[in-house]
Amino acid sequence: MVDRKRQSMVGEVVSDKMQKTVVVQVTRKIPHPVYKKFVKRFKKFQVHVESVEPKLGDIVKISSIRPISKNKRWRVSEIVRKSIKIG
Repeated sequence: MVDRKRQSMVGEVVSDKMQKTVVVQVTRKIPHPVYKKFVKRFKKFQVHVESVEPKLGDIVKISSIRPISKNKRWRVSEIVRKSIKIG
């Protein structure tokens, strides 16, 4: 079996209200084409959750997998940093 490198990204969990699915927002900083200032670009991904249970605000690493449903093509690999509960 061929072991190939999977695409991976790091993002923040912005919704955990579904079963076995979380929504992760990935932030990129790209230079503006004319002004060369770095601007933020966001994209949200629906991510499959198997063994780890990330909560709202956690920073997670996601990796690509085969399509599970119409929108789910990613899974949570690991929790990079837990969210800080205030109050």
